[in-house]
Amino acid sequence: MDENTRKGVIYALTAYTIWGIAPVYFKQMQHIAAPEILAHRIVWSFVLTLGLIALFNKRELLLTTLRNGRARWALMASTTLIALNWGVFIWAVNNNYMLDVSLGYYVNPLINILLGMLFFRERLDRVRTIAAILCLLAVVFEVVQFGRLPWIALVVAFSFAFYGLVRKKLGVDSFTGMALETGLLLPVAMGYLLFTTSPTSDLLVNPAWTNLLLFAAGPITMVPLMCFAAAANRISLTALGFFQYIGPSGMFLLAVFVYDEPLSPEKLVTFGLIWLALILLSVDSLYKLRRRRAIAQA
Repeated sequence: MDENTRKGVIYALTAYTIWGIAPVYFKQMQHIAAPEILAHRIVWSFVLTLGLIALFNKRELLLTTLRNGRARWALMASTTLIALNWGVFIWAVNNNYMLDVSLGYYVNPLINILLGMLFFRERLDRVRTIAAILCLLAVVFEVVQFGRLPWIALVVAFSFAFYGLVRKKLGVDSFTGMALETGLLLPVAMGYLLFTTSPTSDLLVNPAWTNLLLFAAGPITMVPLMCFAAAANRISLTALGFFQYIGPSGMFLLAVFVYDEPLSPEKLVTFGLIWLALILLSVDSLYKLRRRRAIAQA
């Protein structure tokens, strides 16, 4: 493994590990309403991304994107999707539905496969077909067993998958996209913070620890995103895909072993079906990666 690849692996591990343990941070703010946490996440992420754009001299790209009418519509869609994803994630974590969030991020790669087939005409081979069927079986089992759709998992999975699709179509870098998205959400976030009657809405009377937690919403959002971008520039997307299960696995372990969320045998069956689908995909991806390398060497 060369030095550049080694750095890419370290960046990927850092990004997905932070995403995996991020619920610990949000759990520290259970006394604050989810919309208020979301508003602070938007505000401080916007401030931080503007600083990064100035630092890396990306202002021209920002303005060029804003002048593009098609890009503005795409940004409206991606902004709505990421706000939905963040809002449901924060609410679910702070209301003890972390297992559902974990399930959603496990399902996300399978949704990506279906979107690739629908929007990029990617072929659904035998392994991917079996994985998709297993995912469908998991959802059906959940409905039959509990009498309801696993809506938190599905909203998290679909909102993030469609967000990735829109951003792929948009074709702007992470910092520019995040600056524009949080900028569009900024008036809503600021309006909420100005008019809410929440006891933690006034930063001047909050304890220092509460304010520190609220300010940290920016770095908690941007640091893993920066690490992910750095990793994507150094290792292939196929290799990067093997790291994506660190995040939901961290959430799963935290939910069961730290926050004592109940893991019934029925819920374990749902996870088992999804895990089996992901194992099949991972083994297939590894086989194809090795075969491509062998052909390239030959």
